[in-house]
Amino acid sequence: MAAIAEPQKMNLNGYVGFDSITRQIEKKLLKRGFQFNVIVVGQTGLGKSTLINTIFAAHLIDSKGRTSSEEPFRQTTEIQTVSHLIEENGIRLRLNIVDTPGYGDQVNNENCWEPIIKYIKDQHSAYLRKELTAMRERYIQDTRIHCCLFFISPTGHALKPIDIVVLKKLSEVVNVVPVIAKSDSLTMEERVAFKQRIKSELAFHNIKLYPYDSDELDDNERALNERIKQMIPFAIVGSEKNVVIDGKSVRGRRNRWGVINVENEDHCEFVHLRDFLTRTHLQDLIETTAQIHYEAFRSKQLLALKETSSKQHEQQQQQSQPVQPQVGPGGPVI
Repeated sequence: MAAIAEPQKMNLNGYVGFDSITRQIEKKLLKRGFQFNVIVVGQTGLGKSTLINTIFAAHLIDSKGRTSSEEPFRQTTEIQTVSHLIEENGIRLRLNIVDTPGYGDQVNNENCWEPIIKYIKDQHSAYLRKELTAMRERYIQDTRIHCCLFFISPTGHALKPIDIVVLKKLSEVVNVVPVIAKSDSLTMEERVAFKQRIKSELAFHNIKLYPYDSDELDDNERALNERIKQMIPFAIVGSEKNVVIDGKSVRGRRNRWGVINVENEDHCEFVHLRDFLTRTHLQDLIETTAQIHYEAFRSKQLLALKETSSKQHEQQQQQSQPVQPQVGPGGPVI
């Protein structure tokens, strides 16, 4: 087969029009809409539902938190998926939110992360089955998890041993973004020290978090990713309620030190997290899921399938071979 020569750059003598391809792609994508799947993981009572509602500025998932001491304690007992179709300036986004039971809540927490890992892998498996179908759909319904928000309890000390195990397991199968929940319970000094200890532990245990390094990134993208890595884990506060600050109604909450404005960068890093998830890295989260996590799963499954098929073929060949008579001292023995 002849090698394909390197293409030569040519100057056009007139306008052709193929520069409109980006508008053509945009038009098709807008008609189809977009999809984003996020899973929230963490111990009970860290405000997982509230943060999702705060990020997307809508009540998408019911909070399990109590509004008064008289209310009974509620918690998620099984993995639950909530789907919403939201629209902003003509852009439609199908948002799937996967809420998980608080891990580490039981007396025996051995392998408590397995249902979460299994759920993520099951979505890869379902997509692979549809992809390998002879008469597959034109647009396969994508339930693969694009982002895992991992909630860290604001202890101010260090990651718990179970946090390290779960983070390591999750980072192998999904894009993990860690956040320090309810960070307003820490002073600014405590927050800085806590974040530094978490960074050191993540590096020590070689836990790879999103965003990842890539040769395909340009200088601006590398610089942006570096700023994000310096900020991780995001110290956040979530709130669906409005409070009045200097006569202006803002999303926030009151604590023993005063009023926390969720969207004030001096109070918490919620704005940086929201912009990261929705304004700068939404598409990259989706692509990274397909190109890294799903591709690794797909390759492993197809190699295992090939190996199984080879073994079955060998067994069939052995079974189909005629039995050769053994020759004893007195003649053939059947």
